[in-house]
Amino acid sequence: MDVRDRKSVLVLAVCIIFAILAGWLFYLQVINTRYRVIAENNALKYEIRYPARGLLKDRNGNILVGNRIVYDIMVTPRDMPPFDTVEFCTIFGLDTAFMHAKFREYRLYRSRIGYQTLTLLKQVPAEQYHVFAEKSFMFPGFSATPRTTRTYPYQAAGNLVGYLSEVDAAFIRDHPEYRSGDYSGRTGMEEAYEMQLRGEKGYSIYLRDVHNRVREHYMNGKYDLQAVAGEDITMTIDGDLQAYGEKLMNRKVGSVVAIEPSTGEILAMVSSPGIKTEQLAEIGRYYDQIMKDPYRPMFNRAAMSPQPPGSVFKLVNGLIGLQEGVFTPNTYYPCNSGYSVGKLKVGCHGHSSPLDLDHALMTSCNSYFCYVFRAIIDNPKYGSTQEGFAHWKQYVESFGFGHKLGTDIPGEQGGTLPSAERYDRMHGKNRWRSLSIISLSIGQGEIGCTPLHLANLAATVANRGYYYIPHIRKSTPESPIDSRYMKRQYTMVDTSLFCEVIEGMRLAVHGGPEATARSVAIPGITMCGKTGTAQNPHGDEHSVFICFAPKDNPQIAVAAYVENAGFGSAWAAPIASLMVERYLNGKVERKDLEQRISSTSLLHKVRVRRR
Repeated sequence: MDVRDRKSVLVLAVCIIFAILAGWLFYLQVINTRYRVIAENNALKYEIRYPARGLLKDRNGNILVGNRIVYDIMVTPRDMPPFDTVEFCTIFGLDTAFMHAKFREYRLYRSRIGYQTLTLLKQVPAEQYHVFAEKSFMFPGFSATPRTTRTYPYQAAGNLVGYLSEVDAAFIRDHPEYRSGDYSGRTGMEEAYEMQLRGEKGYSIYLRDVHNRVREHYMNGKYDLQAVAGEDITMTIDGDLQAYGEKLMNRKVGSVVAIEPSTGEILAMVSSPGIKTEQLAEIGRYYDQIMKDPYRPMFNRAAMSPQPPGSVFKLVNGLIGLQEGVFTPNTYYPCNSGYSVGKLKVGCHGHSSPLDLDHALMTSCNSYFCYVFRAIIDNPKYGSTQEGFAHWKQYVESFGFGHKLGTDIPGEQGGTLPSAERYDRMHGKNRWRSLSIISLSIGQGEIGCTPLHLANLAATVANRGYYYIPHIRKSTPESPIDSRYMKRQYTMVDTSLFCEVIEGMRLAVHGGPEATARSVAIPGITMCGKTGTAQNPHGDEHSVFICFAPKDNPQIAVAAYVENAGFGSAWAAPIASLMVERYLNGKVERKDLEQRISSTSLLHKVRVRRR
C-alpha cells in the first residue's frame, strides 16, 4: 500500500472515530437524558416541604390530637465558615461538646457528605427558632425546615390515638416511599390511618452556581411541588366521656368500653394504666420507662386482653337455652348454696330458692345456669355430648365470641373458645360429658374474651339480637367508612327471646334486696345490667359489669372490667354506672360515689412481675 492509500485509510479511520464520538455524544445529550438530569441535579438543591399531619377529632368535633409548628435545624457543612459556637449553643440550650463532636464527624466524612444539607437538630420549638431566625446572619450555612408535631388538648385517649416515631432502616426497607427523617404512626389511630393522616411531601428547587452556592429559585418555582396536608379523621370517641372514664380508672388495672348500640360506634375505650399524652408527645424520651413499667401501659387491655367473662356470660347461656327450648322463663330451678352432683359442686352465694329466669339473673345464681347449660349440652335431639357442644359453640360464636370482631383497632384479639378436640386431649376422646365442662355455664373454664367483646354483648342484648361491628372511625359524608360496619350482625337466637333476659337485667339494678347491682341504680334512668365475678388463679377475682341504658331505645352500652378487684358490684358496676350517668345526663349527681371510685387505688391488688 502506497503512502496515499495509507493516508486515505487514516483519514477514514479518524472520521469514523469522530462520527462514533459525535453519535455517542448526541445519544447521551439528546436521546438519553440520564446524564443530563444528573448534571442538572448536581446544580439543583431540593428543599423538602413537610405537610401538616391530619387532625384527630372526637365525635363532637373537638380536637383530640392537633399540631404545632416545630423546626428542624439544617446545616450544609461545606457552606459553614467559622461562627460563634457559644452563641449558637446558647440559643438551643446545647453543650458546646455536642457541636464539637458534630464538627469532627463532618470533617471525617466530608467527601461522603459533599454538598448535602444535613439535619443537625430535630423538632426545635418555635420560641427557639425565632431567636435563631433573628440572628441567622451570624450562622451562614444553617437553615430551618418547618414541620409539625403532635399536641393533645384533651390529655386523654393515649392508647387509642397512638404515637409517631421516626422511621428506621427496617421500616424504610418495607416502605420505600418513606425517607430517613420521616415520621410514621406506630400504634393506635396514628398507625391504623397512617395513609390518610400523613399527607404528601412537597419541595422547593433552588439553583446552585459554579461555587455550589444557592442563588435563586429554579425556573422561578415552576417545578416546585406544594405539600398536601393530611386528611382529618373524625373518631367515634366522645372526648369528655373518654377523659371521665380515665379519671374513674385512675390507679386501677383494667378497662372500660362504651358503645352506641344503634351504630356500633365506640364512645369510650379506656385501658388502665395507659400511656399519658405528655409521654406520647416525647415518646423517644419516655419509651424505655414505658416498656419497663410492670403494668404495661402500652398494652390496650380493652381489645387485647382475653379474660374469663364470669357471670355476665350467663346471659348467653340463658338465651341459647331459650332458643333450644330446653327451658322457659318460667322454669324454676333450686339452689342450695350451689349446684351439686356427686363430688362435684359449683358454689353460690345465699339467696332465695327456687328461682325463675328473671330472678336467677337478678341474683346471679350459679346453680340455675348449671341446670340450663347441662340441658343445652345433653339435649336429647343431639346424638352425643360432643354434638350438643358443637351446636352450643356455634351459638356462642354468633354473639361475636371466640374470634376477632373485625374492628378497626390495631392489635384486636379474638379471645378463646374451647374445642371438642381440646376436651378430647384433656379427658380422653369422647370421654367427657356436660359435667366435665360445667364451668362454662358461668363464664369460667376455657373461655376468654376481651372487654370489647363484653361491651359488644351488652350492645347485642340492647338491640334485641344483633350488633354492628364496633369501630372507632366515624363515618362522615366526605369520608364514609367501610360498608361492613353498617351491616347488622344477627345472633342465632330469635330476637323475640331477648326481652326475657332484659327483664332480668332490669331487676338486677332496680329489683329487690337480692338484686346484685341495686346500689348503682341511677335516679331517673332505667338501666339494665349484669354483674360478674371472674375467678382468677393468680390472685383476687376480677370485677365485671355490663349494662345498657335506657331500657327502651338504648343510647349507650358499657362493659367495665377491673382486674383483681373482687365482686362485680364493688368496682366494675359503679364505674360503668357513672359512665352511663355522665353520658346520658351530661353530669354526675352522685358525687360521693364518684369521689370514692376516682380516688381509690387498687394497684396493690394486682400481682405484677417487676423487671
